[in-house]
Amino acid sequence: MDEINIRKKISQLVKRYYSVKFKKEKFIPGQTKIRYSGRVFDEKEIINLVSSSLDFWLTAGRFAKEFENKFARYHNVKYCCLTNSGSSANLLAISALTSNKLGDKRLNPNDEVITVAAGFPTTIAPIVQNNLIPVFVDIELGTYNIIADRVEEAISERTKAIFIAHTLGNPFDIEKILKIKEKYNLWLIEDICDALGAKYDNRLVGTFGGISTFSFYPAHHITMGEGGALLTNDTQLYKNICSFRDWGRDCWCEPGHNNTCGKRFSMQLGKLPKGYDHKFTYSHLGYNLKITDMQAAVGVAQLKKLDRFILARNNNFRKYLEFFKQYEDYFVLPKILLKSSPSWFGFPLTIKDRTPFKRNDFVTYLDKNKIDTRMLFAGNMIRQPAFDNVRYKVIGNLNNTDKVMNDTFWFGVYPGLDDNQLEYIFEKSKEFLVRF
Repeated sequence: MDEINIRKKISQLVKRYYSVKFKKEKFIPGQTKIRYSGRVFDEKEIINLVSSSLDFWLTAGRFAKEFENKFARYHNVKYCCLTNSGSSANLLAISALTSNKLGDKRLNPNDEVITVAAGFPTTIAPIVQNNLIPVFVDIELGTYNIIADRVEEAISERTKAIFIAHTLGNPFDIEKILKIKEKYNLWLIEDICDALGAKYDNRLVGTFGGISTFSFYPAHHITMGEGGALLTNDTQLYKNICSFRDWGRDCWCEPGHNNTCGKRFSMQLGKLPKGYDHKFTYSHLGYNLKITDMQAAVGVAQLKKLDRFILARNNNFRKYLEFFKQYEDYFVLPKILLKSSPSWFGFPLTIKDRTPFKRNDFVTYLDKNKIDTRMLFAGNMIRQPAFDNVRYKVIGNLNNTDKVMNDTFWFGVYPGLDDNQLEYIFEKSKEFLVRF
């Protein structure tokens, strides 16, 4: 039996294995845990994964290239660079902007980056790790995005960039942010880790900034297990991103390839001798943040399901909204900007002031009934122990950010939830709320 037929036989066996190993678990109310998110997959992801393992290429290869091409086309963007996580994508985005290849537009130590404190820590961490100063602006309750009208107050002579996420898949006010970006000639980095497929003014988020970042962790819209990506239309930024991802090297050859530029032994860079091997010439102090082809193989199969996943998430969101509207006296319900079309990561609620119960009362009750919820990530990052000795600036106050830290949580909307699970969530929520 030749290699092709052996592979076909293996794929057939994988399909059978999937049907046995991953039978859908029967939902038993009060016994089966309802998770806030998780992997949604079928035999196609496993077949791709096994196919990649049979290649034994291990590092980025054919599946990585296929995913990068298709992901860039999906967004109508020139370049996609895969990396090993969304957090690494954020690190690469900021690091790429510190490159001396950008001249006067580079970010230098002590330059300022406008962001929010209510979010995931690895949107903020790369700013600090690159010796830059995060400048925090408060968020709006309901959208949980930056208050766009306050951003201009945060501009100083050292401001070089704005780095913010579309919180829980709900686009921020891109129109206002872009006007500020253009007026002050700033970089804009969009963190899309929770917002894949969301749109603003009928255009996909992740296509407005100089760089956008994505995560493919199991909780997100599509998964590679671990994995992330960056998009850009700027050729120099793309080269910088890839350089920082690949040890900081100046060479842009794909793994396993040599002399793509045709000048491998004829260039003179830095203070190196002329002709020093370009594959071992470094233009940045970089990392090794590459992805494996096995991860990318899973992503290729997941990408085909993306539109279906987004539809399911948004349908689940609508069901939550219909239910919780009757309890609007207790909760700040989610808000959506006029031009926004979210791709929901979760359904957020904030306990209103003077409500007769606390957030922890409600989420503890839900947890006892096997229903997962989550906080809005770090709450207020400057209150976290990791920020005890970090330099930062706050513009105005962070009152809403503190409110979120104390009173906001969210339910899962991922495609693995079915109507039986949602009805149970609503039943238990009502059981708690009718007490008050």
